Amino acid sequence: MEKIEHTTVPTNGINMHVASIGAGPRAILFLHGFPELWYSWRHQLLSLSSLGYRCIAPDLRGYGDTDCPAPAAQYSSLHIVGDLFRPDRVKALVNTSVPFSPRNPKASLLAGLRAAFGDDFYMCRFQEVGETEADFAKVETGKLLAKILTSRSPKPPCFPKHVGFSAIPDLQSLPPWLTQEDIDYAAAKFDKTGFTGALNYYRSIDLSWELMGPWTGAKVNVATKFMVGELDLTLNFPRMKDYLLSGAMKQDVPLLEDVVVLKGVGHFLNEESPQEVTDHIHDFFKDK
Repeated sequence: MEKIEHTTVPTNGINMHVASIGAGPRAILFLHGFPELWYSWRHQLLSLSSLGYRCIAPDLRGYGDTDCPAPAAQYSSLHIVGDLFRPDRVKALVNTSVPFSPRNPKASLLAGLRAAFGDDFYMCRFQEVGETEADFAKVETGKLLAKILTSRSPKPPCFPKHVGFSAIPDLQSLPPWLTQEDIDYAAAKFDKTGFTGALNYYRSIDLSWELMGPWTGAKVNVATKFMVGELDLTLNFPRMKDYLLSGAMKQDVPLLEDVVVLKGVGHFLNEESPQEVTDHIHDFFKDK
């Protein structure tokens, strides 16, 4: 880990913290999700840099040591992509856990989720500024992160307002793939920034839907591989297994080459099964 370099890059009106390692002629850009950091890709950074790649993992806008603008309106898809915008340099894509979702011109993603799962669905519950932050603050940050990262429920995550996110079951002990050191590192960063930046991604879903109108019908037109854990709640969403496993996804991702379901693995597969994920990434990129 000490070989990983840390720099701050001014981009798109913010200062972005970037972790990187390796000096190969080809670069792999690793992008984390919620509630993660560059650190979530630590295993892949070390392994793939040793195989000759330049590996780059930023803390995304609102996370870790990158700037955290307060307004949710600064977390639209165009802001997030704009922080890293170089489509001319993207040769291939490995997408994990959450597949590409084509834009519905009639209703936003949030409206669709609310219609399907109700107001208690977690993305809907995240919408009111300050409410989820206060709810999260009731639990020690490390314990909260550990509960989210190790969740195994296949049901849509719904949290009634009177119960809150404390409904996530407590852990008896950490699984072998997640150490107390890992939890302490992430908790220290979220204790510093709070969760507002991370939650603002969800609060800008409707804004992103509006701004992305010109790209209705756009497809992913680079070579793509998709990976998802067998125990990932995403895989258990209505009609998702059919979309991923029947070949229907190729309608939206024409150059999709492979869909991989990792057995016995949950949502945060790059941490839970790091070597398997590394091997899949390397096997896909080595000939690209």
